[in-house]
Amino acid sequence: MKKIEKAKTASIYKNTITKTSIYDIKINSLEGKPIDLSKLKGNHILFVNVASECGFTDQYKDLQKLSNTYQNLTVIGVPCNQFGGQEPGDSSQIKAFCERNYGVDFLLTEKIDVKGSHQHPLYQWLTNKEFNGKTNSTVRWNFQKYLINKEGNLIDFFYSITKPLNAKIIKHL
Repeated sequence: MKKIEKAKTASIYKNTITKTSIYDIKINSLEGKPIDLSKLKGNHILFVNVASECGFTDQYKDLQKLSNTYQNLTVIGVPCNQFGGQEPGDSSQIKAFCERNYGVDFLLTEKIDVKGSHQHPLYQWLTNKEFNGKTNSTVRWNFQKYLINKEGNLIDFFYSITKPLNAKIIKHL
């Protein structure tokens, strides 16, 4: 009898998780204020794990250009220090670096883990087919991109070598 109850509970739990929306995930801005992702319904969202000391850091320029060009797109930079320790700064250092060097005014989140045992729920959703309904992935390096459509569904992910203004991304906007 206990086996049946456990299986039933696991099944209910699994169905609840699968229906989790990107808009239900809680994450804070770089300034520590809650970001209400549900306010972004009707826009595409491009999540990018970013780092200040990476060979791909110049992509900040194109991310800003993308943000300025496409009004139906919200670019969200997600600082992460898990790849070569390339984002060592605190919130104020990250913000100052991005503004000073790249004129970044798109949204930046708090620094989080995008993989591993402390993976933030945002990246659990982005990288797990059970949550996003599309595909499993692994974040391989800084500046990996995840594109969400206007309905909150994962369109696709793009490795670091895919530049922000690449046609693979632009064609969806």
